[in-house]
Amino acid sequence: MSDDARAFVPGHVTGFFTVDRADDPTKAGSRGGGLALSDGVSVRVEPAAETTVELDGERVEMDAVDRVLDALRASATVTAETPLPLGAGFGVSGATALGTALAANAAFDRHLSYNELVTVAHGAEVQAGTGLGDVVGQARGGIPLRLEPGGPRHNYVDAIPARARVEYHTLGELSTADVVGGDTEALTRAGERALSTVVEEPTLETFTRAARQFSREADLLTEDVRSVVEDVTAAGGDAGMAMLGETVFAVGTGLTDAGYDANVCEVYPPGATVEE
Repeated sequence: MSDDARAFVPGHVTGFFTVDRADDPTKAGSRGGGLALSDGVSVRVEPAAETTVELDGERVEMDAVDRVLDALRASATVTAETPLPLGAGFGVSGATALGTALAANAAFDRHLSYNELVTVAHGAEVQAGTGLGDVVGQARGGIPLRLEPGGPRHNYVDAIPARARVEYHTLGELSTADVVGGDTEALTRAGERALSTVVEEPTLETFTRAARQFSREADLLTEDVRSVVEDVTAAGGDAGMAMLGETVFAVGTGLTDAGYDANVCEVYPPGATVEE
């Protein structure tokens, strides 16, 4: 057992998704597409007598992290840091859960494989109600297309073969539980259409266009987000809404060109990793 271990997990912006329920949380989840971001979550795990979780210097309760540590039969001090806003569609909860799984596996010498740890983190987040597919996308990195729901034992993940500068501008929060906890039939049909569109033409342009269409068809597009997306389009750029949050993302310089003071990062190909 080590004194501590660290992991880095990219942020993840979902452009479109489905809701696929199952009794087994490792089989439940979503299909869809997203962007793994170089802005992510750094997680440090230190063995301790009782579990505590700190995010950006503040003590927090994170059910998904607690479930990960329970599954690994470990108690620890978990310290996470991120430049990303919370509750705004960047998968911070999933990133912290996955980072905890990777770092705890190293700190406690659990000797689990990468896919086993991703499965643990995915199942924990599904049970916590804070996400359906971020963990799988964050593990894959790049621009992942999740073709089946569930953890890596059940989910086939393809990807758009591209890298890009990504800008984002956050206006507020949306509750994942409120959206995925109700009637999601229309949302899922819209997600299936968006995924099919991108699989047929796997480019960044198609991805962003499909994300915009999905947000409208799934009735998730807010007026504030619509206004920003229209500004980016008028400036000659390409933008969409991050799921689930009042966040606009743009590939390239679309938000900057439209006059917004945007955060800038890049598509992050490697996926989640343990740090030496």
